Amino acid sequence: MGFWEKRRVTVTGGSGFLGGFVVEKLKERGCRDIFIPKSEDYDLIENEACKRLYKDARPDTVIHLAARVGGIGANRENPGRFFYENLMMGAQMMEQGRLFGLKKFVALGTICAYPKFTQVPFKEEDLWNGYPEETNAPYGLAKKMLLVQSQAYRAQYGFNSIYLLPVNLYGPKDNFDPSSSHVIPALIKKCVEAKEKREPSITVWGSGRATREFLYVEDCAEGIVLAAEKYDKSEPVNLGAGFEISIKELVSLIVKIIGFKGDVVWDSTKPDGQPRRCLDTSKAKKGFGFEAKISFEEGLKRTIEWYGKNRDLARR
Repeated sequence: MGFWEKRRVTVTGGSGFLGGFVVEKLKERGCRDIFIPKSEDYDLIENEACKRLYKDARPDTVIHLAARVGGIGANRENPGRFFYENLMMGAQMMEQGRLFGLKKFVALGTICAYPKFTQVPFKEEDLWNGYPEETNAPYGLAKKMLLVQSQAYRAQYGFNSIYLLPVNLYGPKDNFDPSSSHVIPALIKKCVEAKEKREPSITVWGSGRATREFLYVEDCAEGIVLAAEKYDKSEPVNLGAGFEISIKELVSLIVKIIGFKGDVVWDSTKPDGQPRRCLDTSKAKKGFGFEAKISFEEGLKRTIEWYGKNRDLARR
């Protein structure tokens, strides 16, 4: 508990989906000095804003969660924007942290950084064995550059930066906007609305054969805080739950929990994305004692329950 009491921590993206849970975990551990920059005050795409952030917050630890992100549709529509904005935010925050004399920088990567045809389960050593899945590649590569920067800065400057690779996240307070949401909130919203309107069917992108691994957002927040406390090496580390489920099985589970009685129509003209995703999570367990706690079905029930009670909030 005493680790965080006197630390000054800046959490970029701290008011977002994952960031809110990370901030709560820090508070639970006794952290009293947490700075959450607002995008309207600090546009981290601009170098001068990053400089001003360090001057104003004077952190000794930065947890960099801010990102421009979305599902397959958003990635297809915004490849240039997602590449540029994620690259600039991360690179400038790390460079200004180095110049400021920051004690620790926690960089968040993405599962999209892995090659399209990575052998399952994904091991951190496989990161450079091919090109990412095409629809996610600009975003994935922009975030992957943070790993290169992190390792280069540690080698040249002794800068203490770590790089974490979370798998697909889900949970309460997720983004349910269909134009930018990921698969679980998009499916929940679609099923709930179809049930209410008594529609005969729902249409889902792809073939349903692709597989994914999902990590409950609160578990991910715990992993990030544990790594910030205990991990100080340059090697990347996966954060996941260590299981694999097909999109077809995922849809069946969501349909069952919500109670939608209609048919599921698969639109095979739309992309599946990466064929398979499942992480080897042994390094996180060994390196800083992280293991996911919430079962997938329990996490889905909590997410669906939150959405049912917070429809207006979820529309924002």
